[in-house]
Amino acid sequence: MKKLVISLALCATNSLFAQQNWLGNTSPTYEELIAHLQQLDRSHKEVKLYNMGPSDYGQPIYLCVVNGHRDSSETFEKARQSTTILINNAIHPGEPDGINACLIWLDQWIRAGKPLKSHDGGDLPVIAFIPAYNVGGMYNRSSTSRANQNGPEEYGFRGSTKNLDLNRDFTKMDAVNTYTFVKIFQALDPDIFIDNHVSNGADYPYTLTYISSMKERLAPSMQALTYAHCIPTIKDYCQIGNFELFPYVELKGETPEEGIVAFNDLPRYAMGYASLFHSLSFTVETHMLKPFPERVKATLQFMNATIAYAIGNAERIEIARKEAIQWSQAQTYFRFNYQMNEQVKDSIRFKGYKAVYPIHPITGLAQLEYDRKQPYEKYIPYYHFYISQDSIAVPKYYIVGGQETKVIASLKANGVEFQTLDSFETKTVTCQFVKSYKAPTRPYEGHFKLSEIEIASSEQAILLKPGDILIPAQQERAYFIHAVLQAKAEDSYFTWNFFDSYLQQKEYFSAYVFKAQIEDLLSKNPELKKSYEEKKALDIKFAQSEWDQLFYIYQRSPYFEQTFMRLPVYELND
Repeated sequence: MKKLVISLALCATNSLFAQQNWLGNTSPTYEELIAHLQQLDRSHKEVKLYNMGPSDYGQPIYLCVVNGHRDSSETFEKARQSTTILINNAIHPGEPDGINACLIWLDQWIRAGKPLKSHDGGDLPVIAFIPAYNVGGMYNRSSTSRANQNGPEEYGFRGSTKNLDLNRDFTKMDAVNTYTFVKIFQALDPDIFIDNHVSNGADYPYTLTYISSMKERLAPSMQALTYAHCIPTIKDYCQIGNFELFPYVELKGETPEEGIVAFNDLPRYAMGYASLFHSLSFTVETHMLKPFPERVKATLQFMNATIAYAIGNAERIEIARKEAIQWSQAQTYFRFNYQMNEQVKDSIRFKGYKAVYPIHPITGLAQLEYDRKQPYEKYIPYYHFYISQDSIAVPKYYIVGGQETKVIASLKANGVEFQTLDSFETKTVTCQFVKSYKAPTRPYEGHFKLSEIEIASSEQAILLKPGDILIPAQQERAYFIHAVLQAKAEDSYFTWNFFDSYLQQKEYFSAYVFKAQIEDLLSKNPELKKSYEEKKALDIKFAQSEWDQLFYIYQRSPYFEQTFMRLPVYELND
């Protein structure tokens, strides 16, 4: 390991130029950032800057690639065929540490002679980074929107120009930015993905923390690679650079002493999205109260450590990803709705500050503070075990109605293979019917996201039409397909309101007309008559309401619309 770290010394060579420009308490504006990268593109053939597509703000999203090829098509082909790292910066532009870290890395690498091999012959991976993803947020600069953060002097805003948190958009894809990100991600097929952030919450000595993919959701090969090999190695590399790497401090209670929790990286998040495609994924979280230059150095250290790991373990990473894809294609059940197991916990050695509760001079109330004059080091509870609450048998095919153009566009953007039907055909399929759900009273990221969903299924003969799509479930994108098309999955299209129109009844009846038919309906359906009479005898409110009685019979009669609550996603096993 020491030899490999030494082999990267060239990349870590101190650069007075880099320190003067990017190691202070400032971070570039979007125009300054792109202008600098355009200059590097013109001056160095090994550094290419690509306009990858639009943002909601109207300005483009760029991708900077190091160690690519002569043109974009060859560069992306090389990225897919060799080890590739994709780094995402400024999804929250108020957290610009990654911007400066990538600029420093580039400047140091150029001044070191642009080495493409380590001293022991390892190949530099293709290194791609999105300079600043949330373009609109980058233009919305101030020095006040991050009240709990120590620098830089100015920074961007968390929300996009549509006031979306783009780190909640990776399945619903409301933002134009997200389509551009997906284009980048699918074109590169990165082996390693890093999303750079700044934390919020408790105070503690660590500058550098990380989130890794929930191990229970990973394929066995990726779980072993991430937890048994990659994280321990990167920790060692970061320690050599004088940064102790610690898991993200997600509090279970009010303070760290009550325990910390492993973050549930759902597919709505950038790294959760990347995990669906079996990328080795991390979120870097530097500590908000540490000085900005120190946070930038910590982010740079994680970047260097990850590059070192990729150089030394390229074949191991490629094999693990290939095995993960094969594993996901062979699964007969899809497990989801993971909940933390509070009955099982580990302990982890934690360096913290004592929590104190002085009386605030203005509010007159006790307030939580962390006393840096009283540091401690002790074992605290660590909750990092999750259990899936639901599972469902994987069908051979999914079918999506051709009218669902937004769904089909999203599937296509994410590289899902499907066949478009060109004729009418009646097939017996498994339909999903919504029995119940809960909608919030206030929107979340532009949606009234559904929860507590209950689904019933039944086989029906459905007339499929030209434009409907047939999706083989056993393909490379299998995990992504299940995550968005299984209605009860945490970030499915259904939960994000793509199919709300199917939850509204379109036809009703006139009571004075329908009353004349209920005697005939009940006489022809003894089971219905029995259930109706029992309900009338046991339910006083029902017995006193003509409408409730008529609707009960109507809902169970041939007159009731068969498409009510039926989702336009079917399953086929023939």
